[in-house]
Amino acid sequence: MTTTLRCALVGTGAVAGHHARAVAAHPRAELVAVTDLDPAAARAFAERHGSPRVHESLDALLADEQPDVVLICTPPGVHREQAVAALAAGAHVVVEKPPAPSLDELDEMRAAADAAGRRLAVVFQQRTGTAAAHVKRLLVSGALGRPLIATCQTLWFRDADYFAVPWRGAWETEGGGTTLGHGIHQLDLLAHLLGDWHSVEARMWRLDRETRTEDASTATIRFASGVIAQVVTSAVSPRETSSIRIDTQKATVTVDHLYGHGHENWRITPAPGFEGEAAGWTLPEAEERSDHAPLLRDVFDAILADAALPDTADAPARSLELVAAMYASAAADGAVVTPGELAQHPTHRRSFASPVTDLRGGTP
Repeated sequence: MTTTLRCALVGTGAVAGHHARAVAAHPRAELVAVTDLDPAAARAFAERHGSPRVHESLDALLADEQPDVVLICTPPGVHREQAVAALAAGAHVVVEKPPAPSLDELDEMRAAADAAGRRLAVVFQQRTGTAAAHVKRLLVSGALGRPLIATCQTLWFRDADYFAVPWRGAWETEGGGTTLGHGIHQLDLLAHLLGDWHSVEARMWRLDRETRTEDASTATIRFASGVIAQVVTSAVSPRETSSIRIDTQKATVTVDHLYGHGHENWRITPAPGFEGEAAGWTLPEAEERSDHAPLLRDVFDAILADAALPDTADAPARSLELVAAMYASAAADGAVVTPGELAQHPTHRRSFASPVTDLRGGTP
């Protein structure tokens, strides 16, 4: 059994710092190498995070270091290529969301992991935290009654400078707009809590930003359990919030936060007549917030124990399928898309590129 996981990091942008700190927090993991297209950025990052070795390319890193785990923190357009290379070199892979710009590419990544006998984990850190785990247990156990209706909002603000970055706002490099890049976090948490989806109806909108993709989207999702969820995602909302509300037969569950949640962000409100059961719904006394650290800790522990990935890191395709279905529905003027139809979809397994209704000049 590996005593210490030798980790390497690809891409040293802002999110890479979360990965480096999570590696440093684990007693049996160490960051041994990094690489980035910008060598100066890679060197500066290494100086801030324990001085791992800096390599000029992923190929050089894999050949020289033979890492146990590769952490991929690059734009989604290169995730498949980098993940497949790392898996072929014998490394487990942890990849930032979105895992790929298409379902076909994610399928290739999953097949490569199976062929190599290695783990492929996707970073959806909103699933983590003691509050999310507690609420999921209540929902799965039936303690709150049957879930009935839900809302899922990712209302964020990204200005013109954000979209001026060369790879942003283009289908070829970013894969999609705010639905894929931002909304997928809350969609993933929603599906983590409510399970498999049954159908999607969606529209994509360009309201204000200079982008070839969407800066807002709306959707209705029906889950296999019968829950109906209304989804709004935006990159043009000055008062930012990330929120989920689930109304069940016995209670309303809400989480309102921005980029991470703790116990103070969650609330369970009993329906009239069920106040007496509320004492059994109280959040656990010990708190762990949602973050990269608990996600990577659990992934590393699973790798070290040669065990299955935890439910905070499994089902890598579920939320990406939801997003793909939204884009496919929008491309068909809001038509209903089911999992069966998505599995055989002629275009949206390969790419999420979809017509976007442009309202920047006002109502057409």
